[in-house]
Amino acid sequence: MSDKKVKWKNVIPEKDSYRSIFKWGDPKEFKNPKLGLYEHLKKTLGISEEEFSIVKNPGNNKVTCEVSIKLSEDHITAFKNIVGEENVNLDDYSRVKYSTGLTLFEQLNLREGIVEAVSDIIIHPRDKEDIRKIVNYCNDHEISIYVYGGGSSVTLGLTPVKGGVTIVMNTHMNKLIELNEKNQTCTVQAGMMGPDYEYQLNNANKLFKTFKKYTCGHFPQSFEYSTVGGWIVTLGAGQQSSYYGDIYDIVISQEYVTPAGTFKTKEYPAAATGPKINDIMKGSEGTFGVLVSATLKIFRYMPENNQNFAFIFPNWESSIDAVREISQSQFGFPSVFRISDPEETDLAFKLYGIEGTVIDKYIKRKGYKPGEKCLYLGRAEGEKGFTRNIKKNVKKICKRFNGMYITGFPLKAWEKGRYTDPYMREPLVDHGVLVDTLETSVTWDNLHKIHKTVRSFVKSKPHTICTSHASHFYPQGTNLYFIFMTKLEEMDNFKVFHRGIVDSIVECGGSISHHHGIGKIFAPWMKNHLGKEQLDVLIALKKHFDPKNIMNPGGTMGLDELR
Repeated sequence: MSDKKVKWKNVIPEKDSYRSIFKWGDPKEFKNPKLGLYEHLKKTLGISEEEFSIVKNPGNNKVTCEVSIKLSEDHITAFKNIVGEENVNLDDYSRVKYSTGLTLFEQLNLREGIVEAVSDIIIHPRDKEDIRKIVNYCNDHEISIYVYGGGSSVTLGLTPVKGGVTIVMNTHMNKLIELNEKNQTCTVQAGMMGPDYEYQLNNANKLFKTFKKYTCGHFPQSFEYSTVGGWIVTLGAGQQSSYYGDIYDIVISQEYVTPAGTFKTKEYPAAATGPKINDIMKGSEGTFGVLVSATLKIFRYMPENNQNFAFIFPNWESSIDAVREISQSQFGFPSVFRISDPEETDLAFKLYGIEGTVIDKYIKRKGYKPGEKCLYLGRAEGEKGFTRNIKKNVKKICKRFNGMYITGFPLKAWEKGRYTDPYMREPLVDHGVLVDTLETSVTWDNLHKIHKTVRSFVKSKPHTICTSHASHFYPQGTNLYFIFMTKLEEMDNFKVFHRGIVDSIVECGGSISHHHGIGKIFAPWMKNHLGKEQLDVLIALKKHFDPKNIMNPGGTMGLDELR
C-alpha cells in the first residue's frame, strides 16, 4: 500500500468547525507522513492498513457551546464601553476558540465536541489603557481574567476554568514600539507574532533606516503561531537558544498591568538593586498580571556567515560525550545544536528524506548501524571568523569521539520541517495515532539515567514509539525532549500514561519543564518539585500582585487550588 492510498484529510477546515480551532497552523497548509514513516508506524504501532484507512472523529462539526454566559448584562455593557462593541465577542465559536490551547487533551475533546471550560466573554483590547481599565474593573467585581497570545499553549495554560474574561493580545497589541540600534534593543507589544517581529528586524535597515539588519534570536517550533509575550510568560527556549540564550536571557525589561498596579522594569543591562522584579515576572504565566510590552536584546543578522554541519555517531554514549565537550570547551556555541538518540535518528532519516540517499548508503558502508547510530545537527551563526572557528572545533571534537562528518545536508533537511512537522499531528490523530511530547532539563551526570528510565517506562506500553533529542545546551547540562507515539485509546487511559511519564522524569531528578512552562498540566508536581518553601515565595508574590485571585485562576503553576 502506498501513501497515496491513505486518505489524508487535506481539506481546509470550515471556518466555524472544531477542526479549525485545533488544527495546527495555516488552515491551508498540510503535511502528511512520508511513505517510509507511514510503513514504520504501521509496523511498530501494530496498526493494520484497514485500521489506518478509517478517519476517527475529524472534528468537522460546527462549534456549539452549552456552557452558559455567567456574566451579567451590566458587566458585558461595561466591557463594551471600555473597548468598543466591535472588540467584544460573545458567540460560541469565539468563546471556544480563545479558551483553547493546543494540548493533545484539548484536541481529543474538541474532536468529540466536548467543551469543558470557556470564558464568558472575549475581549480584544486596543492598548495598554484598555487593559488597565479591564483589570481594574475585573478586580473590583472579582471577575477572572485569562490572557490569549497566539494560542499555542501545550500546558492547559489558557484554560479558563473559572469562566470570566479572556483578553486576546494579538488582535491589536501587535506593534513594534521602538528599535534602539545604539543599545541594540527592541521594544514591542506583547501580542506581536514571531514572524512579524523577525521580518521587521531582518529588514530594519529599510524599515527603520538602521545601519545593520537584526534578528530576534528566539525560534521555538511554535514560532509562526506564537507571540513575543507568550514566549516570555512561559519561559520559552527557541531552537537556537544554545547561542542566543533562552527568552529569560533575551528579555531586558517588561511592562505589566496587575491588580496591584502598573509598572515597567528598568532597561539597565545590569544593576545591583536586590532581587530583580524583571526576573520574577518572567515565566509568571499570567498569574500576576498582564504583560503589555517588553524590551528585548536583538542580534546582528548575518546569514551569509552561517556554517552548517552534521555528524553521525556510532551510539548515544559517544554522541553525548561529544556534545558535552563542545558545550564545555569555551570556543563558543553553535546556534542550532541538536543530538538525536538512536530511535529518533532512524525516524529522522525517514522523515527528512535521508533514508536511501547517497549519504545514508555511505553511513551504512562505514559501519554506523540502524538502532545504534545518532545524528548531530549544527549551525554556527555570527561573525565570519567566529562561525568558521566553531565549525573547525566541532569537527575536531566530533572526530575524537568517532563522529563522522556528513555535510550540511541533514541540517538543511531538518530546517525545511522545523516549523511544519507539527502539521502531521492532525492527520496522524485522524488515523488513530496519538503523538505527544514532554521535555525536561537535565545535568550531564544524570542524563543517561533519565533517558533510560523514561524510555523504559514509555516502551513498557506495547506498540509505542519513543524518540528523544537534546536541543538546548549549557556547560552544566542540556534538555531531553521525548516524543511518543501510540495507538488512539480512551482519554482516561492516556492521562494515566501521561502522568506516568512525568512521574518517571521527576523521580529521576529531571525538571518538570524545560521550555513549555507549567500551566495546569504540570501544576500538581510543583510543590514536591520546588519544595514548600520555594512555592510559598511564589504564592506570596501571587497574593501581592493579585490579592483577589482573578489572574489566570484555577491551578496554574500550582499557585491556587485546582478546579
